[in-house]
Amino acid sequence: MLGRAFQDLNRLRQISAAMARHGFGAYLEKMRLRDVLGREAPPPGQPLPTPDRKTAARFRTMLGELGPTFIKLGQLLSSRPDILPAHWIEELEALQDACPPVSIEEVRRQIERGLGRPVEALFAELDPVPLASASIAQVHRAVTHRGEAVVVKVQRPRIREQIEADLDLLYEFARLLEAVIEETGIYTPSGLIEEFDRTVHEELDFSNEARNAKAMAAAAEGREIIVIPRVHSDLSSSTILTLDYVEGVKVSDVTAEAGFDLERVARNIIEAAFRQLFEDGLFHGDPHPGNILVLPGNRIALLDFGLVGRLTRAQQEALVTLLVAIALRDPETVARVLNRIGVPESRTPIAEFREDIRGILDRYLGLKLDEIRTATLLRDLLDLSVRHRIRIPKEYAVLAKASITIEGIIRRLYPKLDILDVGLPYAKELLLSRFNPGDASGVLMKSLLKLQSLSEDVPAQLSQVLVDLEGGKFRVNVHSDAIDRIGGHVRALGVMVFLGLLAAGFTVGAFVILATDGPRLAGLGALAAAALLSGVAAMYHLATLRFRKISVRRWLRR
Repeated sequence: MLGRAFQDLNRLRQISAAMARHGFGAYLEKMRLRDVLGREAPPPGQPLPTPDRKTAARFRTMLGELGPTFIKLGQLLSSRPDILPAHWIEELEALQDACPPVSIEEVRRQIERGLGRPVEALFAELDPVPLASASIAQVHRAVTHRGEAVVVKVQRPRIREQIEADLDLLYEFARLLEAVIEETGIYTPSGLIEEFDRTVHEELDFSNEARNAKAMAAAAEGREIIVIPRVHSDLSSSTILTLDYVEGVKVSDVTAEAGFDLERVARNIIEAAFRQLFEDGLFHGDPHPGNILVLPGNRIALLDFGLVGRLTRAQQEALVTLLVAIALRDPETVARVLNRIGVPESRTPIAEFREDIRGILDRYLGLKLDEIRTATLLRDLLDLSVRHRIRIPKEYAVLAKASITIEGIIRRLYPKLDILDVGLPYAKELLLSRFNPGDASGVLMKSLLKLQSLSEDVPAQLSQVLVDLEGGKFRVNVHSDAIDRIGGHVRALGVMVFLGLLAAGFTVGAFVILATDGPRLAGLGALAAAALLSGVAAMYHLATLRFRKISVRRWLRR
């Protein structure tokens, strides 16, 4: 226990020193860590860093220096365009988690621990040179005893313990940050760390990635344009993952000179993405160029299924409605759909929201990808939702990040392609299927049942409201944050006045006792009681003070 405490303190000093070195020491000062960190803390009075691209680059470099946990945190943040502005996302996307490779002897020991058998009994060949060496795992080519070419993903030794130790510190940092930043409504530091905790533990369990790969392979069965590598379950565990080796060309290296039809490749990528969205409800959450291979015949193969998004039927339908509304330039429907799929912190003024959306639609629609030089449509819609205090569910945020990545790939391959024109038929197909009586999901029948229930319940509910109103039993509850704050201030003032009166009473009594030659001990006791009450009142006053917090949103976007 004591050794763990010393390790945590040493790690805290490392993190704090890195923050100070990269220009983020002002936050340590505001979090009052100088008493803990001693001379390694930054000197007082440092200004907050300016939120420009250089600061974002320093933040990326700092995360890279701090190791696997912080690299993965940066990668999570890069997948949330609803939280960070575009230039921060772009910097964090460049965050690489390449690490020095683990020795082949250690890799063999890890495989034997994870699968419970000697490597020679599992594989006919194991390439000692890794294909990739990342912060959490290392990948090697191998050949099974059946002669199949595979890749083996091996988790680094002791990586789970290191990440869990860092997570404990990140939770403490998050709680300290919440004391000095303003945004505790839509996205809180603790909430983000909790999400990161779930995400990184899912990534540490390779069984989750195996299930994702199997689910995507099952969904893609029968589609010739897409290839998903097969999972070898008998050669996989929670720390070892074995999949078919797929030979192909990275999508970033595809050229027409090599015999590829760039327009066909681009259309196949979009078709695969839209079918995943509108038919499967299961999509690749990190389709960066390293995870997409192009095969002969302009087919595509997807790799790395650690981050896979899932959409319920209701979310799919909301997405379809949103896409059709965007294509029809209907800002009213776009505003209401975004308000419905999100979680508004307070009542959203739809009229103002609608006009902001109208401006975005007018700016983008009708343009080809090679004509767009600013942020993407989805990213701007997410930014707008956050400005209107609407929390977007994680699934849509991951989807927006994936779509932005795919847009970048299409821009390089065939920039004249209009993604909406290609994807709209799939959205229309799903939209029409909602009103098909033979639809297996029964969406139409469910809608009719809801309408019937509504037509039966509303008259009775209106009648009850009128009866309550006539009988004087109708009540309206009004909630106001401003009134609540005033009430809190009044209560605090009442407590301090009460304590002050008591302290004054004890003080007067003490002087009366001492002036009339009364019991000296009683007089001193009364003075002590007065001093104690005064101290309590002062502490209560300090505890209820509202210090001005840092607005991270304004800091990032100015």
